[in-house]
This record gives sequence, C-alpha cells and structure tokens, in this order.
Amino acid sequence: MDPSEVEFLAEKEFVKIIPNFSLNMIHLIGGDLGPFNPGLPVDVPVWLALNLKQRQKCRIIPPDWMDVEKLEEMRELERRENAFTPVPSPYYMELTKLLLNHASDNIPKADEIRTLVKDIWDTRIAKLRLSADSFISQQEAHAQLDNLTLMEINTVREFLLDSLNCMYKLRSNLQPGSRKGQFTDH
Repeated sequence: MDPSEVEFLAEKEFVKIIPNFSLNMIHLIGGDLGPFNPGLPVDVPVWLALNLKQRQKCRIIPPDWMDVEKLEEMRELERRENAFTPVPSPYYMELTKLLLNHASDNIPKADEIRTLVKDIWDTRIAKLRLSADSFISQQEAHAQLDNLTLMEINTVREFLLDSLNCMYKLRSNLQPGSRKGQFTDH
C-alpha cells in the first residue's frame, strides 16, 4: 500500500461541515448524507467536505483533536512514553495534511497545528526506527504494533520485510543439513 492509497482511505473519515446551501438527504453507496441546511452542522466524509469547500459551499469544522492544547499534550505524552501512545485518529497525519492544505482558513492556528502534528509524527517515526533496529538486532520472531497507524507502518514496511527475509535466509543456512554457504530465494 502506498501513501496515496492510505490518503484515499483517510478521505472516508467523517468531518463536520457547516453548509451554506439547502439539499435534502443524498443516498450514496457508502450511506445516506444530509440533509444539508444553511448554518446547521452535518457530518460528511472528508472527500465531500473538501469538494464542497473548493466550490465554496461550506465551512469545515476541524476535528476536536485538531486543537493546539490537545496536540501539545499528545506530543509531550508521546515523548515521555517508551511505547506508542494512542492517536486521536488512525489517519491523523493524512487528515491534518488534507485539511490544512485545502481548508487552512477554517482552522484556527493552522501553522501551530501543522508544526505540532509534524513533531508528533517525527517522534513516533524515531521510536519506530529504534524499535525496528532493536527487533532486528535481537533477532526477534515477532513484534507487537499497538497504536501504530497505516502510514507509520507503511514507512518501515519495506525495510522490515527485506530485513526479515535476510534473517530467514541466514538462519536457514545455519541449520544442520542445509547447503552451507548457498543462499536461496524463497
């Protein structure tokens, strides 16, 4: 799965908008949305919110977690804990990017939020790299990936798969009865 596919999945998350138009309920494959009344908040998928925002048909209300104080707390907790802490959304990074790129005028303190989310991301990726390094150097057979997002896993996926494959090849060549010194692809 590449980053654009993860972003596509993130666009299915719901966000609250305040429309400036009237429309009865719309029936889509993914479910019913609406009704849309001017000034009354309604939950819609991010893809629809961004589309309506681009056409100046709504104002997007940022998710509750997209708040400077909450993100500062989250950053400090992430820095303090050795394990990965729960994130407010499985797509926090993607949603931040999408909403700040297309609706930053609807998000108070957008620049601070961008910086905080980047700090959280950097801290989590550094932890992930250290965990992966420890996992490989200690020749572990399995790992627990609690509280990681798809995008975070995706950043180390190729490295981990290649490393585990090499470890498997090395271990199988050290087994009694194996053809010593010959690597084979499985």
